[in-house]
Amino acid sequence: MKIGLLIYGHLDIISGGFLYDRLLVDYLRGQGDRVEVISLPWPAYGRGLLNNFSPPFKQRLANLDCDVLLQDELIHPSFFRLNRWLRPRLKGPVIAIVHHLRASEAHPPWRRRLYRWVEKQYLQGVDAFICVSRATKDAVVKLVGNGRPLVVAPPGGDHLGGSISQEEIAARARAPGPVEIIFIGNLIPRKELHSLLTALAALPRSGWRLTVVGSLTMDAAYVEGIRRQLGAAGLASQVDLLGSLDSAALPPLLARSHLLAVPSSYEGFGIVYLEGMSFGLPTIASTAGGAREIIHHGQDGFLVAPGDTGALAGRLGDLIGDRELLLKMSLAAQAKFARHPPWADSLAAIHHFLHGFKA
Repeated sequence: MKIGLLIYGHLDIISGGFLYDRLLVDYLRGQGDRVEVISLPWPAYGRGLLNNFSPPFKQRLANLDCDVLLQDELIHPSFFRLNRWLRPRLKGPVIAIVHHLRASEAHPPWRRRLYRWVEKQYLQGVDAFICVSRATKDAVVKLVGNGRPLVVAPPGGDHLGGSISQEEIAARARAPGPVEIIFIGNLIPRKELHSLLTALAALPRSGWRLTVVGSLTMDAAYVEGIRRQLGAAGLASQVDLLGSLDSAALPPLLARSHLLAVPSSYEGFGIVYLEGMSFGLPTIASTAGGAREIIHHGQDGFLVAPGDTGALAGRLGDLIGDRELLLKMSLAAQAKFARHPPWADSLAAIHHFLHGFKA
């Protein structure tokens, strides 16, 4: 089968969504499909909307030759209207890979209304959906109904490799010294690093250290604000901003950490939560989005309302101050990971879904 994949940017961008797309492309090629990745320049949102009316942009897409055209839903600004022109020119269906809807994120009301309208137009213009979580599926169905084919294919957390034994988890939890907290996510407002820092500033400094892994260039203004926040709170010596790291660098960091805290205002799923759990890290995440499908509150991690820094500080304090609780939840987190389906299962489900559209 010939499969096209339309994305903004390139597959090597470090994020959970691009990891999902990258592993899917590799899997489909491994199954014998011919996959062409069509990378489009990543425009500002308004410029993306104008692409729908651009003859040169249309011309670039006029000769697509594929049996199925996948589109990462991130490209919705450029195709909310254009897909209606494109679909009759294709041999097969247009299928959206939906990580999460922009309209599900925290935005001023007028922006959410705009995003909701544009995304609704886009979703109504495709033939089927691949959703990364039940939360994403529910958001899609709420917006456009459930009349189109759809598969829920959650990410795995097993691509990093590496392992840690229960004995090593116990030794780590009971070792003297501060609790090592790790945050993994690009430094953008949605990931809520600022809320994590506010929460940590309310706790005794001797009890913790924080390692931050994620792009320092994706939102320069936000990163500058984080640096100012660290300086004003006197936290610079306790927080390491490492920038982006490749996958090979993550296992050693996860193995020496005690807990993962990424309290995003919204996550469609949260691959990083599973990756942390594979190394026995209890996870602190948000109640908004798909994290509830991974984390059992109070057993293998904690869920806090977006932006509730008081609750966040309380949960961090619980784990920092009680090493036996930390150990209990660490073992539960690793057990949760062991029960979660691997990447291969979800990718195989997508492969089967796509081949169901063969003429």
